[in-house]
Amino acid sequence: QVQLVESGGGLVQAGGSLRLSCVHSGRTFSTYSMGWFRQAPGQEREFVAGITRSGGSTYYVDSVKGRFTISRDNAKNTMYLQMNSLKPEDTAVYYCAASLGLPTSREYGYDYWGQGTQVTVSS
Repeated sequence: QVQLVESGGGLVQAGGSLRLSCVHSGRTFSTYSMGWFRQAPGQEREFVAGITRSGGSTYYVDSVKGRFTISRDNAKNTMYLQMNSLKPEDTAVYYCAASLGLPTSREYGYDYWGQGTQVTVSS
């Protein structure tokens, strides 16, 4: 069984930065593609970023390109999301997810999910 635990969320002013972490346990981390999703109040959960097993390829939703960076450290069983130039519209609960397949923007492509961490960006 895989467990994912996110951390690093919090309250930040617009223009600020946060780094989210997702620790993976239970099975070999490097066999999973990983992704970050977010869900704002009253909205559906949306894909934010994805990364392949090796970390060699990354993918982003257009709204975060150039501001967010996804990465992973397979030796530490951890994935990261560096978020810079944060905007109030980035406010959401951020979830990490693990996939036995290729990274995808579709929720059904992921096999395991974390509980989420709240990110609030004030204007």
